[in-house]
Amino acid sequence: MRLQPPLAPAAWQSPPRARCPRCYLVQLSGTLHPSAPLCSRAELCARLSIMRGHYCWSLALLLFFLLPWETKLQYTGEACRSGPLDLVFVIDSSRSVRPFEFETMRQFLVGLLRSLDVGRNATRVGVIQYSSQVQRVFSLGAFSHREDMERAIRDLVPLAQGTMTGLAIQYAMNVAFSEAEGARPLGERVPRVAVIITDGRPQDRVAEVAAQARARGIEIYAVGVQRADVGSLRAMASPPLEEHVFLVESFDHIQEFGLQFQGRLCGKDLCAEWGHGCQHQCVSAPGTFYCACNSGYKLAADEKSCLAIDLCAEGTHGCEHHCVNSRGSYFCRCRAGFVLQQDQRSCRAIDYCSFGNHSCQHECVSTLGGPRCRCREGYDLLPDGRRCQVRDFCNGVDHGCEFQCVSQGLSYRCLCPEGRQLQADGKSCDRCREGHVDLVMLVDGSKSVRPQNFELVKRFVNQIVDFLDVSPEGTRIGLVQFSSRVRTEFPLGRYGTAAEVKQAVLAVEYMERGTMTGLALRHMVEHSFSEAQGARPRALNVPRVGLVFTDGRSQDDISVWAARAKEEGIVMYAVGVGKAVEEELRQIASEPAELHVSYSPDFSTMTHLLETLKGSICPEEGIGAGTELRSPCECESLVEFQGRTLGAFEGLARNYIL
Repeated sequence: MRLQPPLAPAAWQSPPRARCPRCYLVQLSGTLHPSAPLCSRAELCARLSIMRGHYCWSLALLLFFLLPWETKLQYTGEACRSGPLDLVFVIDSSRSVRPFEFETMRQFLVGLLRSLDVGRNATRVGVIQYSSQVQRVFSLGAFSHREDMERAIRDLVPLAQGTMTGLAIQYAMNVAFSEAEGARPLGERVPRVAVIITDGRPQDRVAEVAAQARARGIEIYAVGVQRADVGSLRAMASPPLEEHVFLVESFDHIQEFGLQFQGRLCGKDLCAEWGHGCQHQCVSAPGTFYCACNSGYKLAADEKSCLAIDLCAEGTHGCEHHCVNSRGSYFCRCRAGFVLQQDQRSCRAIDYCSFGNHSCQHECVSTLGGPRCRCREGYDLLPDGRRCQVRDFCNGVDHGCEFQCVSQGLSYRCLCPEGRQLQADGKSCDRCREGHVDLVMLVDGSKSVRPQNFELVKRFVNQIVDFLDVSPEGTRIGLVQFSSRVRTEFPLGRYGTAAEVKQAVLAVEYMERGTMTGLALRHMVEHSFSEAQGARPRALNVPRVGLVFTDGRSQDDISVWAARAKEEGIVMYAVGVGKAVEEELRQIASEPAELHVSYSPDFSTMTHLLETLKGSICPEEGIGAGTELRSPCECESLVEFQGRTLGAFEGLARNYIL
């Protein structure tokens, strides 16, 4: 014998002689409440004992998982008796509707059917689904019993293709609502209602075909879920749109439309049957409801909660600054730094300076936050916020002087080192073009420097490059970085222009780790000033200059290689920042230390060291740019040296002796 498919839970609730008590669920404010005890699993299994014993357990297990879905959407109370109605559901089963969402929509339809008075002379129901094509699930005349409709809906398999909503409307208009499909003749004036449920944007045109359907007397409800296009919903729905267009945020909330739809068909009191959420009062209207507030309150923006009427918002309080509501009244309040006047409405700024306790050396200025001291022109306020001192216009990096800034009263002027002239801009000096230098800079890359300060060091190095005449015949520059190890960033002979050197400096990557200054000095003496690294032969007498930049104490001994560097004829400069040790700086630098040691308390203010370094590194005498390099032992070199020396003595005699 062939077994029949198991009946839905609705079937086994309906027989009047059932031994299991009839069960309902009532949904109030999002919570399901049973109105009578649900059947036990044993009673349910007994109800199904007419079937073969080995099917009993599997069917009970199946209903165990289906029961929460069915009962959640089950309608409570008597079926809606709205008179004869031809109702067609147009269901979107495109690929964008995920399986669990389609299952929710399936259970929604089952629950909604139970709220309708289904029958040949009452409400006839048809269902079609669509994606890229249209499929009839069952027609208006197919079933007259709710159980048969529910069984067909449960067997529904989604199409999972495109979203041809316009095609579905055309099918409903021409086929689903035809007399051949079970629709009653137009002469009987039975209302024809189509409910379109979709979650996306149509892939075809809907406005024109929907207008044709409405012209044929079909009332269209457009229900959009989550991703639905509101414009398309409005184009499909019948007027008035506020009663025929519904948009819910997910399929889980589609039952909200079901309740409102029932209300429109049946004239239900939605305030009594739905969790309206109104704080004070719920007012029912045909097919809908709205919230109202008690006297002395007004409805908030959420249209559910109520707010006390704000007397200040009426604009008649007269408060200059703030109006503050109180029970049945209000009062005025001033902003910080102001005091309320006698009229209790206007405000006046508090004059803190008039209290006489500000202690300002020059001037007192009253602000909203209290008294503030201000100095006269040409003075700066000291950190104590009270006293003033004469302004040092050169104390900073914004004066723009390339070499040296000298304060003069309420202004300043720029100076250049001896032998160089101030340019027309009054700030820069002519470039150092006298003589040749092989300059190697040792830069501390230990972890105490920190990345942001290392970038300031690179900028400082490039500022030194700016005032040197970098060329193969002029000044050659090499750069070495040291931490726990030593790395040559570029040797003396690699770059021939200042632009190339500056670009290479900016590309240097921070090493971090320790501070092995002695190891760096050894590397400089043994490698950096070798001819293989680009240093010019000693016979050419090109000055060799080493500049060590460090911010702390060395972790190894520096004395041996600091002395060795000076023995090799390298002029050593030491630049210290922050926690640099003065004793080590003096040990590294050449004599006199006052001319070869520079120090800055932090990285942000070390720019002023350039003034000293520019005048020290730039040689006062040397071989001019473009001059052929000759051995100092050649006769021509000796004659030239003698001439320059005599000329220098004559200049000294004229300037200082005569």
